[in-house]
Amino acid sequence: MRMPYASVTPARWSTALALVVAAFLAFSLPPYFAGESRVPPTFALHYPLLVAHVMLGSLAMVAAVVQIWPQLRTRRRALHRSIGHVYVWAAIPAAVCAMVIGAATPFGPFLAVSNVMLAALWLWFTVNGFVAARQRRFAHHRRHMARSATLALSTITNRMWTPLLFIALEPLQHSMFGGNPEHFLWFVAGLGAWLGWTIPLVTVQWWLTRKPVMARSSISRVTDEPRV
Repeated sequence: MRMPYASVTPARWSTALALVVAAFLAFSLPPYFAGESRVPPTFALHYPLLVAHVMLGSLAMVAAVVQIWPQLRTRRRALHRSIGHVYVWAAIPAAVCAMVIGAATPFGPFLAVSNVMLAALWLWFTVNGFVAARQRRFAHHRRHMARSATLALSTITNRMWTPLLFIALEPLQHSMFGGNPEHFLWFVAGLGAWLGWTIPLVTVQWWLTRKPVMARSSISRVTDEPRV
């Protein structure tokens, strides 16, 4: 017997994810409400673009968690569409801001390339998912949005990798980086950023290739038909 789409992401995992996101935002957002920042500015518009990215990205993260909730997709389709629009119109400008400030990061080129690639892919998957929904290609829409939401939430795993790598690689600071703390920090921050989004994206891509995003019910067969 094929499992319905709503069972692919059980409610208990959605609840756990919601708690993790809530804890992350509760820790990350307060400095920005106080006009502070954990990232040194590198150009005149850096801080306003950073604040816009953080606030819109936070809204996108919350919307993504709500969209993942099984009962919302199956029982409240109109609400699912409305929150989906909130996600798209928060994620697109957040990704554009991320590309600008990410390219100008003060923590070296290794991190800058990761930031730009992450933001570009986030933008790409979000736009393609939105377009697929408008064209009523809902299976493709769900796949693109699964990737988009994964990248939106990957900032959490990014923050987890960096301190772990800093502790694990600290003995190599003198042998590999000549005791230069700045270069060591650049490497650790860059490596943490790459691992933070590539591992979740590869994992969700593996999951998408192994499990159908939506069972081919009679409803999905109708909704997947292109408009004429």
